[in-house]
Formats: sequence, structure tokens, C-alpha cells
Amino acid sequence: MALLTILEYPDPRLHKVAKPVTVVDDRIRQLVTDMAETMYDAPGVGLAATQVDVHERVIVIDTSENKSELRVLINPEIVWASDDLKVWEEGCLSVPGYYDEVRRPSRVRVRALGLDGKPHEFDADGLLAVCVQHEMDHLLGKVFVDYLSPLKRNRVKARMQKAQRERGGRD
Repeated sequence: MALLTILEYPDPRLHKVAKPVTVVDDRIRQLVTDMAETMYDAPGVGLAATQVDVHERVIVIDTSENKSELRVLINPEIVWASDDLKVWEEGCLSVPGYYDEVRRPSRVRVRALGLDGKPHEFDADGLLAVCVQHEMDHLLGKVFVDYLSPLKRNRVKARMQKAQRERGGRD
């Protein structure tokens, strides 16, 4: 197990579109293990492979209070989304310390492969629905600040760049 480095906005690698996983093998299982450890250590409730500079369609999520319900989504797709939208305040491990409101469908149905390589579907609402959509955006090269106005997005970008300079460019 290893902690992975989480890319921070506005790193251009966060805007790469992830490729589908062709086979769920030991390499993917190790990636999932490392991503889960990284997510829990951060601490966060979701992490997409894009955020750790692996551009394959892999997500880990755990929205449980006691961090005991890890969900692994390989090649996830939303097969249904509700028409009703809800505004949630979102944050992101790639945009540390910044939170803002994003409007998304309140419920979704997701199809994905599990660690066994077999497909499964589940319905999500509340925080899980938000988290799934947020992490799937990462796989499409989209960060939640992309939903904000250009003014807000530029402020976040400037703040993140300043913080990176103050750390001496370390990521």
C-alpha cells in the first residue's frame, strides 16, 4: 500500500479524459488499494484516478460515517439521472480548502465494474449521488470549480497558484 500524490488545481493533468479500464487485474486492484488509502488519509469521501495522475476510469468512494463502506467503481456510467436538481456545497481534494455550491441531479443510477470485474448497478441519492457525479466529472477532465462563474474560478486559480508558490512549488 502506498499514499499517492493528489494533483492540485489548476494542474493541467486534471483536465485529461480518462480511458476505460480494459481488464480488472492485479495492477488495477493495487491502484484501488492505494487510492483508498490516499482518500482516507486526505481525508476525503471520494477520489478519482485522474486526481492521482492515472488516467483510467477508476473511482473510490466512501460516504459512511465510520469509513467502512468503500465503493469501487471501474468504468462507471450514469444510466439514469433525476430531473430534479439539488444544490450541494462541494469541496475537492484537488482544490483543498475551497468549497462552493454546485447544482446536480438529486438522484442517479450508476453502472460500473467491481474489483471482481463484474458489472453491478446501484441507485444513489444525497451525498452519495453528489460524490458519484463529482468523481465521474474528474474522469471527464472536469473539476467542480468548472461549474463556477469565470470570476470565482479565476479567484480559486489565483489562490491555488499562490499557495503552491508559498510552498515552494511542491505539490
